[in-house]
Amino acid sequence: MGAGISTASDAAASVRVSNRGGASPYVVICDHASNFMPAEFADLGLEKSDLARHIAWDPGALPVARRLAEALDAVLVESCISRLIIDCNRPLDAPDLISEASETTIIPGNSNLSADDRQARIALSWAPFHEAVDAVIAERLQKGSETRLVSVHSFTPRYKGIDRPWQIGVIHDEDDRLAGPMISALKGVVGLNVGVNQPYSPADLVYYSLERHGRSRGLACAMIEIRNDEIANGAGQRKWADLLAAILAGVQPAECAGVERV
Repeated sequence: MGAGISTASDAAASVRVSNRGGASPYVVICDHASNFMPAEFADLGLEKSDLARHIAWDPGALPVARRLAEALDAVLVESCISRLIIDCNRPLDAPDLISEASETTIIPGNSNLSADDRQARIALSWAPFHEAVDAVIAERLQKGSETRLVSVHSFTPRYKGIDRPWQIGVIHDEDDRLAGPMISALKGVVGLNVGVNQPYSPADLVYYSLERHGRSRGLACAMIEIRNDEIANGAGQRKWADLLAAILAGVQPAECAGVERV
């Protein structure tokens, strides 16, 4: 997708599921995949240039997620609407579910929303995304398919005046069955600065999708954050997707064994 503005043809629906019958144990999700803004929202009063920025999506994350899913033969679930409309990786009671300001940018179209406006956005994007992930995982578990959940994100090299030195971060909670082997493999790559619960951690309330769909079921899961200057072009996207695919493919089943919670 690159770093430009998405078009309506890129986002015919609010969520897209690809390779639903994939043989891999992995389900890949990309909940900040798109910066698409339906016309009725009038860009929320922002400039078009703002929609290309990280505030509207995770630049580079979707091409990495797509190539990763293809390499693994994994299911991919992607959100097709900008997180400025509503953030699918936040619980419904989160203060930044529909942000009135993102980083230092005021979002005029997100102020003074009515309860009906808020519910309409949930129905447009948030609910369909989570229903799609739920359905994919439920189908797999019903068939007895081993299932591991990975989310793909990107982050800015600099945030509020502070440089971020990590090229990649792996975010996890107390369950590191999947994150642990990933971190070990990444730290074995010469010259790679790996963040462990950096630049975010579950304490920053950025782990919702994985908590809801993975941890609640006892599934091994991990969140991948790649610095977006690393994946600003096709070469970088291919490099990171191929590296991550090789690492994830090497994780042994015993490392991720778990029992679904009831």
